[in-house]
Amino acid sequence: MDYIAIAHDLFSATARPKHFTNYQHCCECAEHDALLQSRDRESLTHEDLPPGWDAICFVTDAGFHYYFPSLVRLAIEGRADSYYLDQFLFHLTYEGYRNRRWQSFSVEQRRFVLRLLEHLLETRAEEIEQNQDADALLLAIEIWSNMGIEKSI
Repeated sequence: MDYIAIAHDLFSATARPKHFTNYQHCCECAEHDALLQSRDRESLTHEDLPPGWDAICFVTDAGFHYYFPSLVRLAIEGRADSYYLDQFLFHLTYEGYRNRRWQSFSVEQRRFVLRLLEHLLETRAEEIEQNQDADALLLAIEIWSNMGIEKSI
């Protein structure tokens, strides 16, 4: 299954937002917005989103939807120095069952995320364990599963 292509299909209707962050909030938000304005879904790279300075932490829901196919690509393709799965899982688990990204996704998009997470667990378990991301992945699966849907209501 080509998860990157499916992500593009599921989020293709998301228009590119005029701004990706609350760019008037502070210099940091303005800097992140400028970076994301200078990229598109295909050109966003791991180097654009380093740990501790990941612009995705500050994006609006519209910005997250727009760049979600890119995040899927980075999470799937990232290895060794370009490993992004830890940050991807952070975005999918932040605030637990009140995760605003989960809340902003359609049911179909949520199901896709769950399938992707299960695929990552099945195909990259050793790498995930080596990077100490197993707990985060299991939490993400719980949040994005039906159990997560029931708990958030």
